Amino acid sequence: MAKRTSMGRSIEVLLSLAEHSQATASPWRVGQLASTMERDRSQVSRTLAQSLASGLVDSTRLGYRPSVMTYGIAQALTSQRLRTDGLTVLERLAELTGEACFLGELFGDSTVTVAESLADDTDLFASWVGRAYPAVSSDAGQATLWDASADEVEAVLGSTRFDAGGPNAALSLREFLDRLEAARLRGYSVIDEEAEAGLFSVAAPVFDFRGEAIAALQIVGEKPRLAPRVAKLGAACAAAARDLTALVGGHDGATRD
Repeated sequence: MAKRTSMGRSIEVLLSLAEHSQATASPWRVGQLASTMERDRSQVSRTLAQSLASGLVDSTRLGYRPSVMTYGIAQALTSQRLRTDGLTVLERLAELTGEACFLGELFGDSTVTVAESLADDTDLFASWVGRAYPAVSSDAGQATLWDASADEVEAVLGSTRFDAGGPNAALSLREFLDRLEAARLRGYSVIDEEAEAGLFSVAAPVFDFRGEAIAALQIVGEKPRLAPRVAKLGAACAAAARDLTALVGGHDGATRD
C-alpha cells in the first residue's frame, strides 16, 4: 500500500470536513473526524493543527471546519476547471450530436456564454461568447437556477421583464417556476422559441463541490433541426453535464423546496 504523504493526509482531512460541513452545517471534533475517516486520532489532530496554522481550517469551541480561504481556493480552482475541462466536454458533445454546444453562467438576471464548440455542419457561424440573454427566456436560465428555491428565483428575476422574449417566453414568475419544475423532473430544460422565434435548445446544470448549480451546458439550433431529436439531445446534454460536474469535483445538489 502506498504511503500517505503529509499533503495527502491534509487533503483527506479537508475533504472529510467539507463533506460533513455541507451535510450538517456544524463543526467536527477530532474524535468524530478520526472515527469517520478510520484514522489514528493523534495523527488527525496533528494534521488539523498544521491546517489551522496554514489558515485552511478554523477552530471553534465546537470543533473544526474549513476556512473561508479554503472555500475561496476551491471556488477559484472550480472556475478554472470549468473553462478548461468545459471546452473539452463541449467539443465531445458537439462531435456526438453534430450541433452547436455552449457553456453559460448566470450573471444577475441574465445568462452569459463563456465557452462554445460549433459542429462543422451547424448553421450558427457567429460566436456567442460574451453574449447575454435574460435568464427567464435564455437557453441556460432554467439550468443555472436548477437548485434555487422559489424565493431565490424571485430574487434573481425580480426586475425582469417577462414580455421581452420570444413568442413562447414565460409571461410570469409562476409560469417560469412551473417550467423549471418540469425541467427538473425531465432531467434537462427545453427552450422552445422562448428566446427567439425559431430557436430551440436543451440545457442541463453543472454543479460545484457544494452541490450548487454554477453553469449550464446547452445544445442550441433551429427548431426544425433539433425538436424531432429533443429526447436524444436532452439525454446527451445531461450526460455531458454530469461528466463536467465530475471533472470540476462537484456533485448533484438536492433541489430545495
